[in-house]
Amino acid sequence: MPLTFFASRARAPSRLLAALLALGLAGCQSVDLSRNDLAAGLAAGSKAPAFSVASGEVVPVRAASAIVVDADTGRVLYSEDPDGLRHPASLSKLMTLYLLFEAIEAKRVTLDTELVVSTNAAAKPPSKLGLRAGSTIRVRDAMYALAVKSANDVASVVAENLGDGSEQAFARQMTVKARQLGMNRSNFVTPSGLPDDLQISTARDMAVLALQIRKRFPGFVPLFSTESFDYAGRHYVSTNKLLGRVPGVDGMKTGFVNASGFNLVASARRNGRGVIVVVIGGQTGRSRDARVEQLIDTYLGPAA
Repeated sequence: MPLTFFASRARAPSRLLAALLALGLAGCQSVDLSRNDLAAGLAAGSKAPAFSVASGEVVPVRAASAIVVDADTGRVLYSEDPDGLRHPASLSKLMTLYLLFEAIEAKRVTLDTELVVSTNAAAKPPSKLGLRAGSTIRVRDAMYALAVKSANDVASVVAENLGDGSEQAFARQMTVKARQLGMNRSNFVTPSGLPDDLQISTARDMAVLALQIRKRFPGFVPLFSTESFDYAGRHYVSTNKLLGRVPGVDGMKTGFVNASGFNLVASARRNGRGVIVVVIGGQTGRSRDARVEQLIDTYLGPAA
Protein backbone atom coordinates (compact mmCIF):
# COMPACT_ATOMS: atom_id res chain seq x y z
CA MET A 1 0.00 0.00 0.00
CA PRO A 2 1.52 3.37 -0.92
CA LEU A 3 2.33 5.79 1.85
CA THR A 4 0.15 8.90 1.61
CA PHE A 5 0.81 12.26 3.20
CA PHE A 6 -1.77 14.92 3.92
CA ALA A 7 0.01 18.23 4.26
CA SER A 8 -1.33 21.05 6.40
CA ARG A 9 1.08 23.65 5.10
CA ALA A 10 3.49 22.15 2.56
CA ARG A 11 4.48 18.95 0.83
CA ALA A 12 6.29 16.40 2.98
CA PRO A 13 10.04 16.36 2.37
CA SER A 14 11.62 13.15 1.15
CA ARG A 15 13.43 12.68 4.47
CA LEU A 16 10.06 12.33 6.22
CA LEU A 17 9.07 9.66 3.72
CA ALA A 18 12.33 7.85 4.43
CA ALA A 19 11.77 8.16 8.17
CA LEU A 20 8.30 6.67 8.07
CA LEU A 21 9.31 3.91 5.71
CA ALA A 22 12.13 3.07 8.12
CA LEU A 23 9.58 2.89 10.91
CA GLY A 24 7.59 0.31 8.99
CA LEU A 25 4.35 2.31 8.92
CA ALA A 26 3.85 1.65 5.21
CA GLY A 27 1.44 -1.25 4.91
CA CYS A 28 1.38 -1.61 8.72
CA GLN A 29 4.23 -4.10 8.52
CA SER A 30 6.28 -5.22 11.48
CA VAL A 31 9.95 -4.64 10.74
CA ASP A 32 13.20 -5.47 12.49
CA LEU A 33 14.80 -2.11 13.12
CA SER A 34 18.24 -1.41 14.49
CA ARG A 35 18.44 1.38 17.06
CA ASN A 36 20.64 3.41 14.69
CA ASP A 37 18.19 3.10 11.80
CA LEU A 38 15.34 4.15 14.04
CA ALA A 39 17.28 7.05 15.48
CA ALA A 40 18.17 8.32 12.01
CA GLY A 41 14.62 7.98 10.77
CA LEU A 42 13.03 9.74 13.71
CA ALA A 43 15.63 12.49 13.70
CA ALA A 44 14.72 13.25 10.10
CA GLY A 45 11.00 13.07 10.73
CA SER A 46 11.04 15.24 13.83
CA LYS A 47 12.45 18.18 11.85
CA ALA A 48 9.68 18.10 9.26
CA PRO A 49 6.72 20.48 9.16
CA ALA A 50 3.44 19.38 10.72
CA PHE A 51 1.71 16.66 8.70
CA SER A 52 -1.03 14.16 9.35
CA VAL A 53 0.61 10.94 8.22
CA ALA A 54 -0.56 7.37 7.90
CA SER A 55 -0.15 4.30 5.77
CA GLY A 56 -2.58 5.35 3.09
CA GLU A 57 -5.00 7.06 5.46
CA VAL A 58 -5.60 10.33 7.27
CA VAL A 59 -5.17 10.31 11.03
CA PRO A 60 -8.76 11.29 11.79
CA VAL A 61 -9.58 14.01 14.30
CA ARG A 62 -11.78 12.85 17.19
CA ALA A 63 -12.86 9.71 15.35
CA ALA A 64 -14.03 6.79 17.46
CA SER A 65 -11.70 3.86 18.04
CA ALA A 66 -12.11 1.26 20.76
CA ILE A 67 -11.09 -2.19 21.91
CA VAL A 68 -11.94 -4.49 24.81
CA VAL A 69 -9.41 -7.18 25.71
CA ASP A 70 -9.62 -9.96 28.27
CA ALA A 71 -6.99 -9.01 30.84
CA ASP A 72 -6.15 -12.64 31.63
CA THR A 73 -5.98 -14.19 28.17
CA GLY A 74 -5.41 -11.22 25.84
CA ARG A 75 -8.41 -12.27 23.74
CA VAL A 76 -10.15 -9.42 21.92
CA LEU A 77 -13.78 -9.25 23.04
CA TYR A 78 -14.84 -6.17 21.06
CA SER A 79 -13.24 -3.76 18.63
CA GLU A 80 -14.11 -0.66 16.63
CA ASP A 81 -11.40 0.40 14.17
CA PRO A 82 -8.76 -0.93 16.60
CA ASP A 83 -5.86 -0.54 14.16
CA GLY A 84 -6.76 2.90 12.83
CA LEU A 85 -4.00 5.41 13.51
CA ARG A 86 -4.78 7.95 16.23
CA HIS A 87 -2.88 10.51 18.29
CA PRO A 88 -2.48 8.95 21.75
CA ALA A 89 -2.02 12.22 23.66
CA SER A 90 -1.17 11.53 27.32
CA LEU A 91 -1.73 7.80 26.88
CA SER A 92 1.90 8.09 25.73
CA LYS A 93 2.88 8.45 29.39
CA LEU A 94 2.13 4.75 29.85
CA MET A 95 5.20 4.05 27.73
CA THR A 96 7.20 6.68 29.61
CA LEU A 97 6.29 4.89 32.82
CA TYR A 98 7.11 1.49 31.30
CA LEU A 99 10.65 2.64 30.57
CA LEU A 100 10.92 4.18 34.04
CA PHE A 101 9.83 0.87 35.58
CA GLU A 102 12.50 -0.88 33.53
CA ALA A 103 15.12 1.54 34.78
CA ILE A 104 14.08 0.85 38.38
CA GLU A 105 14.13 -2.90 37.78
CA ALA A 106 17.61 -2.65 36.25
CA LYS A 107 18.76 -0.55 39.26
CA ARG A 108 19.73 2.36 37.04
CA VAL A 109 17.60 4.47 39.37
CA THR A 110 15.87 3.89 42.69
CA LEU A 111 12.59 5.24 44.02
CA ASP A 112 14.60 7.87 45.90
CA THR A 113 16.80 8.96 42.98
CA GLU A 114 16.57 12.73 42.49
CA LEU A 115 15.78 13.65 38.88
CA VAL A 116 17.04 17.06 37.76
CA VAL A 117 14.57 19.53 36.24
CA SER A 118 15.83 21.34 33.13
CA THR A 119 14.69 24.68 31.74
CA ASN A 120 13.08 22.77 28.88
CA ALA A 121 11.08 20.55 31.23
CA ALA A 122 10.00 23.42 33.46
CA ALA A 123 8.65 25.30 30.42
CA LYS A 124 6.21 22.55 29.35
CA PRO A 125 2.54 23.59 29.16
CA PRO A 126 -0.08 22.19 31.55
CA SER A 127 -1.03 19.76 32.81
CA LYS A 128 2.04 20.09 35.05
CA LEU A 129 3.34 20.28 38.61
CA GLY A 130 5.04 23.61 37.98
CA LEU A 131 8.56 22.37 38.73
CA ARG A 132 11.34 24.98 38.74
CA ALA A 133 14.42 24.66 36.57
CA GLY A 134 17.36 23.47 38.65
CA SER A 135 15.19 21.73 41.22
CA THR A 136 14.82 17.96 41.57
CA ILE A 137 11.99 15.46 41.98
CA ARG A 138 12.28 11.94 43.36
CA VAL A 139 11.46 9.01 41.10
CA ARG A 140 8.63 7.88 43.41
CA ASP A 141 6.99 11.32 43.17
CA ALA A 142 7.54 11.44 39.42
CA MET A 143 5.63 8.16 39.02
CA TYR A 144 2.58 9.53 40.83
CA ALA A 145 2.80 12.80 38.91
CA LEU A 146 2.68 10.89 35.62
CA ALA A 147 0.04 8.31 36.51
CA VAL A 148 -2.29 10.53 38.54
CA LYS A 149 -1.75 14.14 37.47
CA SER A 150 -0.46 13.42 33.93
CA ALA A 151 2.18 16.11 34.39
CA ASN A 152 3.91 17.13 31.18
CA ASP A 153 6.86 18.76 32.92
CA VAL A 154 7.53 15.54 34.84
CA ALA A 155 7.37 13.48 31.63
CA SER A 156 10.16 15.64 30.22
CA VAL A 157 12.16 15.34 33.45
CA VAL A 158 11.98 11.54 33.31
CA ALA A 159 12.84 11.49 29.61
CA GLU A 160 15.85 13.77 29.92
CA ASN A 161 17.24 11.97 32.97
CA LEU A 162 16.88 8.53 31.39
CA GLY A 163 17.69 9.63 27.84
CA ASP A 164 21.10 11.24 28.42
CA GLY A 165 19.60 14.70 28.57
CA SER A 166 17.50 14.36 25.43
CA GLU A 167 13.74 13.99 25.12
CA GLN A 168 14.28 12.95 21.51
CA ALA A 169 16.64 10.14 22.48
CA PHE A 170 14.14 8.90 25.04
CA ALA A 171 11.31 9.05 22.50
CA ARG A 172 13.36 6.86 20.20
CA GLN A 173 13.71 4.38 23.06
CA MET A 174 9.93 4.50 23.44
CA THR A 175 9.42 3.52 19.81
CA VAL A 176 12.04 0.78 19.99
CA LYS A 177 10.29 -0.64 23.05
CA ALA A 178 6.94 -0.40 21.28
CA ARG A 179 8.28 -2.60 18.46
CA GLN A 180 9.65 -5.10 20.97
CA LEU A 181 6.24 -5.35 22.64
CA GLY A 182 4.44 -5.83 19.32
CA MET A 183 3.04 -2.30 19.09
CA ASN A 184 3.68 -2.17 15.36
CA ARG A 185 1.67 0.95 14.52
CA SER A 186 3.01 3.25 17.25
CA ASN A 187 5.56 6.04 16.89
CA PHE A 188 6.61 8.29 19.76
CA VAL A 189 8.15 11.73 19.41
CA THR A 190 7.51 13.15 22.89
CA PRO A 191 7.37 11.45 26.30
CA SER A 192 4.25 13.40 27.29
CA GLY A 193 2.02 13.07 24.24
CA LEU A 194 1.88 16.82 23.67
CA PRO A 195 0.68 17.55 20.12
CA ASP A 196 2.85 16.23 17.31
CA ASP A 197 1.53 14.82 14.05
CA LEU A 198 4.12 12.03 14.16
CA GLN A 199 3.01 10.89 17.63
CA ILE A 200 0.68 8.06 16.64
CA SER A 201 -0.67 4.81 17.99
CA THR A 202 -3.80 2.66 17.92
CA ALA A 203 -6.35 1.34 20.38
CA ARG A 204 -4.93 -2.16 19.93
CA ASP A 205 -1.36 -1.02 20.57
CA MET A 206 -2.43 0.80 23.73
CA ALA A 207 -4.19 -2.34 24.95
CA VAL A 208 -1.00 -4.31 24.32
CA LEU A 209 0.97 -1.79 26.37
CA ALA A 210 -1.53 -1.90 29.24
CA LEU A 211 -1.40 -5.69 29.30
CA GLN A 212 2.40 -5.71 29.23
CA ILE A 213 2.62 -3.25 32.13
CA ARG A 214 0.36 -5.46 34.22
CA LYS A 215 2.24 -8.62 33.27
CA ARG A 216 5.81 -7.30 33.54
CA PHE A 217 5.43 -4.94 36.51
CA PRO A 218 2.67 -6.23 38.82
CA GLY A 219 4.25 -4.43 41.76
CA PHE A 220 3.65 -1.07 40.09
CA VAL A 221 0.07 -1.78 39.00
CA PRO A 222 -1.47 -0.24 42.19
CA LEU A 223 0.06 3.09 41.11
CA PHE A 224 -2.64 3.40 38.45
CA SER A 225 -5.47 3.00 40.95
CA THR A 226 -4.27 5.96 43.02
CA GLU A 227 -7.09 8.49 43.26
CA SER A 228 -4.99 11.37 44.62
CA PHE A 229 -1.58 12.31 45.96
CA ASP A 230 0.14 15.24 47.66
CA TYR A 231 3.31 16.95 46.48
CA ALA A 232 5.03 20.12 47.67
CA GLY A 233 2.02 21.09 49.75
CA ARG A 234 -0.53 20.67 46.99
CA HIS A 235 -3.21 18.02 46.54
CA TYR A 236 -3.69 16.42 43.11
CA VAL A 237 -6.69 14.32 42.07
CA SER A 238 -6.56 11.65 39.39
CA THR A 239 -7.61 12.58 35.87
CA ASN A 240 -9.31 9.13 35.67
CA LYS A 241 -12.81 9.94 36.91
CA LEU A 242 -13.91 6.29 36.81
CA LEU A 243 -11.72 5.48 39.81
CA GLY A 244 -13.83 5.20 42.93
CA ARG A 245 -17.03 5.68 40.93
CA VAL A 246 -17.34 2.64 38.65
CA PRO A 247 -17.12 -0.65 40.56
CA GLY A 248 -14.09 -2.73 39.62
CA VAL A 249 -12.13 -0.02 37.81
CA ASP A 250 -8.52 -0.04 39.02
CA GLY A 251 -6.60 2.14 36.48
CA MET A 252 -5.04 3.23 34.11
CA LYS A 253 -4.59 6.51 32.09
CA THR A 254 -6.43 9.38 30.40
CA GLY A 255 -5.35 11.58 27.51
CA PHE A 256 -6.49 14.60 25.51
CA VAL A 257 -5.22 16.81 22.71
CA ASN A 258 -7.44 18.59 20.21
CA ALA A 259 -6.54 16.23 17.37
CA SER A 260 -7.22 13.08 19.38
CA GLY A 261 -10.27 14.00 21.40
CA PHE A 262 -10.67 12.40 24.82
CA ASN A 263 -8.88 9.09 25.33
CA LEU A 264 -8.84 6.52 28.10
CA VAL A 265 -7.15 3.22 28.82
CA ALA A 266 -9.07 1.59 31.67
CA SER A 267 -8.58 -1.67 33.53
CA ALA A 268 -11.37 -3.28 35.51
CA ARG A 269 -12.12 -6.54 37.33
CA ARG A 270 -15.48 -7.92 38.40
CA ASN A 271 -16.98 -11.31 39.06
CA GLY A 272 -13.60 -13.04 38.70
CA ARG A 273 -12.90 -11.56 35.26
CA GLY A 274 -10.82 -8.63 34.06
CA VAL A 275 -10.72 -6.42 30.96
CA ILE A 276 -8.63 -3.70 29.42
CA VAL A 277 -10.81 -1.11 27.66
CA VAL A 278 -9.35 1.51 25.33
CA VAL A 279 -11.46 4.32 23.90
CA ILE A 280 -9.87 6.98 21.70
CA GLY A 281 -11.68 9.95 20.20
CA GLY A 282 -14.35 10.85 22.73
CA GLN A 283 -16.05 14.15 21.97
CA THR A 284 -16.04 15.06 25.66
CA GLY A 285 -14.51 13.61 28.77
CA ARG A 286 -17.95 12.70 30.03
CA SER A 287 -18.99 10.87 26.85
CA ARG A 288 -15.67 9.01 26.78
CA ASP A 289 -16.14 7.90 30.39
CA ALA A 290 -19.71 6.81 29.69
CA ARG A 291 -18.57 4.73 26.71
CA VAL A 292 -15.85 3.02 28.75
CA GLU A 293 -18.28 2.33 31.57
CA GLN A 294 -20.80 0.86 29.12
CA LEU A 295 -18.17 -1.47 27.65
CA ILE A 296 -17.07 -2.58 31.12
CA ASP A 297 -20.68 -3.35 32.07
CA THR A 298 -21.23 -5.24 28.82
CA TYR A 299 -18.21 -7.51 29.10
CA LEU A 300 -17.92 -7.93 32.87
CA GLY A 301 -21.58 -7.84 33.82
CA PRO A 302 -23.15 -5.85 36.64
CA ALA A 303 -21.24 -5.30 39.85
CA ALA A 304 -22.04 -7.93 42.48
